[in-house]
Amino acid sequence: MFNSFGKIFTVTTFGESHGPAIGVVVDGVPAGFAFDLPFIQSELDRRKPGQSSLTTSRKEEDQIEVLSGVFENKTTGAPVAMLVRNIDAKSGDYNEIREILRPGHADLTYFLKYGTRDPNGGGRASARETLARVAAGALAKSILNQWKKIQILAWVSEVYTIKAIVNPAEVTLEMVESNPVRCPDPIAATKIETLITETKKEGNSLGGIITCQTLNVPPGLGEPIYGKLQAWLGFAMLGINAVKGIEFGDGFEAAKRKGSENNDLIYWENDTFHTRTNHSGGILGGISTGMPVIFNVAFKPTSTIALEQESVTPEGQEVNFAGTGRHDPCVLPRAVPIVESMTAIVLLDLLLQHQSRQH
Repeated sequence: MFNSFGKIFTVTTFGESHGPAIGVVVDGVPAGFAFDLPFIQSELDRRKPGQSSLTTSRKEEDQIEVLSGVFENKTTGAPVAMLVRNIDAKSGDYNEIREILRPGHADLTYFLKYGTRDPNGGGRASARETLARVAAGALAKSILNQWKKIQILAWVSEVYTIKAIVNPAEVTLEMVESNPVRCPDPIAATKIETLITETKKEGNSLGGIITCQTLNVPPGLGEPIYGKLQAWLGFAMLGINAVKGIEFGDGFEAAKRKGSENNDLIYWENDTFHTRTNHSGGILGGISTGMPVIFNVAFKPTSTIALEQESVTPEGQEVNFAGTGRHDPCVLPRAVPIVESMTAIVLLDLLLQHQSRQH
């Protein structure tokens, strides 16, 4: 089982949903940067469960403990180890479905691959593991901002059939955090909140789309062939629980155009290159252009639902069951900081790779 991500800025996570703790070891952290513990905690707070009636009722404070790699509030260059202890795990919630392979979950594939699985909240397959990525990503975000003034912001842009109408250039963190669904369009946010509440009462779930935009990305990040920027970002996003797709810039809409309609025309101003549009999402030939890097990430509906479904046991016996435990009816509001964190991890790793190749 692979549990590490990155080449220079390397993130290794450990722990299970209902185990004693979830943790992360971050290697390759550059020395001498301010270690902003309150910021890291605030990012974990954006992801933690129980933050509104729209999320799982599991109550975890997700209080971060820093074990190494920091001295006098600065990174030392040593591995940064961080830990969050689980305090509200309830493995008993899964006793009734211990011998059932749940549709939409990793139960089947884990069993086929390993011959065993952890039925308690999905174990390692649980989205609770992502808190470790958010801790590492918050550290990366802080370093990126100190070093290159890079700013990463994601938001919920669509849930089910409800779409936000916003200009990405005008979206702010305050707009995103102004409501529990993290949608910067207040009209759409109200509709989404109502829909999630109604769907939760029905015992069902919803999927949707998160948009992520990164400003001040320097040109030149990414490699032309096997290390394309969009390939690394795609690898990172598709490794997030429930993610089923990603598109950069105008994405699939570009397939409906002619080249004359889709090309980003180039001009020179203030001693640098610019493009008049950004259909490409800030990436050409696998390399950042200096324009905002923007992409959409599609999340499937939460797999655990309270409605009765058909399935089988590991022995092949047919059963009917309804999902139990505590789950989000829609994962998107809590997934926003996860998308931001994985973006930050990719960009910092590529920046360090880029720096290592300079003369």
